[in-house]
Amino acid sequence: MNKKLMKILVCPICKGKLEYKKKNNEMFCHRDGLAYPIRDGIPVLLEVDARKIETIKI
Repeated sequence: MNKKLMKILVCPICKGKLEYKKKNNEMFCHRDGLAYPIRDGIPVLLEVDARKIETIKI
C-alpha cells in the first residue's frame, strides 16, 4: 500500500482519518467502525463493501 496515498485517503462517510490494518489488508475508520477492503492494492472505499467492526466506547 502506497504510504503517500494512505495519508490523503479519508472515510467516504465521515471524512475522518483512515488507519491501514496490514494484517487484514484493510483501511479502518474508527469513527464509523467500518473496515474498507483493499483489493489488488486499491482501497475500495464504498460503504456497501465495508465490513462493520464492533468498537468499544468508553
